[in-house]
Amino acid sequence: MTKFSRKSGRWWFVFGSILIIMGIIFQLQSISLIGPSSSFMYSNHDWTLNGYIIIGTGIIVLVIGIYVKTVRYKKL
Repeated sequence: MTKFSRKSGRWWFVFGSILIIMGIIFQLQSISLIGPSSSFMYSNHDWTLNGYIIIGTGIIVLVIGIYVKTVRYKKL
């Protein structure tokens, strides 16, 4: 099993948070709530699914970050 330092947990947490925010933005653009109407993602429902996938990935990465940050790894 790969061992991560506690400091790397912070980066997993930050990256997961960024992914979640990006997924929310993609979803809002796909349902025409934000963004310019000239954008290829505006009112394009394919990006709703992409937004859900990105949010799900962000949640997984965020949970890994929380796990790495809070769990102390023991030497074998």
